[in-house]
Amino acid sequence: MKILVCISCVPDTTSKINFTNNDTEFDTNGVQFVINPNDEFGLTRAMWFKEKDGAAVDVINVGEQTNDSVLRKSLAIGADKALRINSKATDSFQVASYIANYAKENSYDLIIAGRESIDYNGSMVPGMISEMLDISFVTNCVGLEIENGTATAEREIEGGKETLKCKLPLIIGGQKGLVEESDLKIPNMRGIMQARQKPLTVIEPSEIKIKTTTNKFYRPEEKKEITMINSDDLDRLIDLLHNEAKVI
Repeated sequence: MKILVCISCVPDTTSKINFTNNDTEFDTNGVQFVINPNDEFGLTRAMWFKEKDGAAVDVINVGEQTNDSVLRKSLAIGADKALRINSKATDSFQVASYIANYAKENSYDLIIAGRESIDYNGSMVPGMISEMLDISFVTNCVGLEIENGTATAEREIEGGKETLKCKLPLIIGGQKGLVEESDLKIPNMRGIMQARQKPLTVIEPSEIKIKTTTNKFYRPEEKKEITMINSDDLDRLIDLLHNEAKVI
């Protein structure tokens, strides 16, 4: 079985976020980038298939050279090969198109992507890849088993979970639950040394028309001060809700 894991590089949640060029571009100076958590859950599940069934696992990223360190970490975790499409990730359609074009030329049984990235939270790339490749797609995936070419996937739905079965090939949008945080693999010294010997292939992209442009980034508004009210002072509470918060 051949597995392709889509890797997105996102800012570490402790990073201070700034914008440049009149707030139209994200400022990467001083920002530490990490594997998108939803993608890391998927990569860990791919490692389970590798250990259990001998699956071959490739990882792919659309990005510039600065992303190579994150791809090397993926190799240290256990991926066999890393691929980077040498283009700045501009929008979901562009990223999905590059990955789908590569997957068309290199047949995969299973493509694992994160449900969403934690920076833009678009939740669009895996669904677009599914449409471009005309293969089955399961999002919000929290469980996946494969036997004799048939996948059994479990996904979260409102109020519960749903179990689905389909033939491979398949693409999933994974999230926490596909594996737990305690299952995530931390690269050891042997894995780090082996990663240096594994191939990291840079692919020059074909020309794709960008569908969107960024007009402006905005910071979240600063939270207002909290007013504490005694539990027995209902008149004060009603007054504030009516005259200040204006919700009643």
